[in-house]
Amino acid sequence: MTETSKAPITPYKAAFQLTTILKVFNAAHASVRFPVDVVTVAEHCHEFFHWDDAIEKVVGADIENFEGCLARIDDDRGWALIFNESIQSSGRRRFTQAHELGHYVLHRSLRSLFECTSEDMDDWQSEDRRMESEADVFAANLLMPLDDFREQISGSVDFSQLRLCAQRYDVSLTAAALRWVSASDKKLVLVASNDGFVRWSSSSDAAFKAGAFLRSRRDTVEIPADSLTADQTVARELDGVSVPAKIWFPNARPGTKVREMKIDSEQYGALTLLELPSTDDVWAPWSAE
Repeated sequence: MTETSKAPITPYKAAFQLTTILKVFNAAHASVRFPVDVVTVAEHCHEFFHWDDAIEKVVGADIENFEGCLARIDDDRGWALIFNESIQSSGRRRFTQAHELGHYVLHRSLRSLFECTSEDMDDWQSEDRRMESEADVFAANLLMPLDDFREQISGSVDFSQLRLCAQRYDVSLTAAALRWVSASDKKLVLVASNDGFVRWSSSSDAAFKAGAFLRSRRDTVEIPADSLTADQTVARELDGVSVPAKIWFPNARPGTKVREMKIDSEQYGALTLLELPSTDDVWAPWSAE
């Protein structure tokens, strides 16, 4: 049977359909639910959706500045999913595989080749790269279903809990943190930095509406000198410390505090998670001028 109009058209719907199938399969066979076996899902995905252009090969490669790609096989209707096998992190390799699977499910009628760099895999919110963002959202929802993720988090989130989630789903801590920030109703801001400058940041909807975001796409943003993140004597603070919100957001009220969490990595730089109080915002005061 060929693809029909009933095929999934959004990353959320596509990942939910596959997650539902995996739940039924795991329950019937009493098998381990997590981490998701991405390779097996990719090899059988065409059967789930009744498509005739299968992913026929899932193979590793060692190519510089390469994360993964999805390519139509010459003289064939099938596809090859290729990932960088030299990446040391199994979580990052698995996310890459799920990302390329997302291109297959969502976008294969639009192109015959999708190539993804490390920058593509880290940047989830760029408005000018819709397909890459959709593939990221698909991968996050497939690997870390939100209903299960919420069951793992108790109280205020911290890096200790997120690290356990990363282990449960076999993804990177960055992927787990981004997943939680994107779905949380808390005012959270995730910041990745290197050499004292913000590489990228991601705000939850609640934080964004409260004015808590960093314009790192448009401007060069320095890590605040008085922040925990800038303190080179502290390599990690998983549970968080209370710091004045003005350190990160100059328009915050003088008494407002944020909880700042941090993990330093020689390879990837610093990862920072900020949590604002639910009752405060950090917009500049309104002025008639």
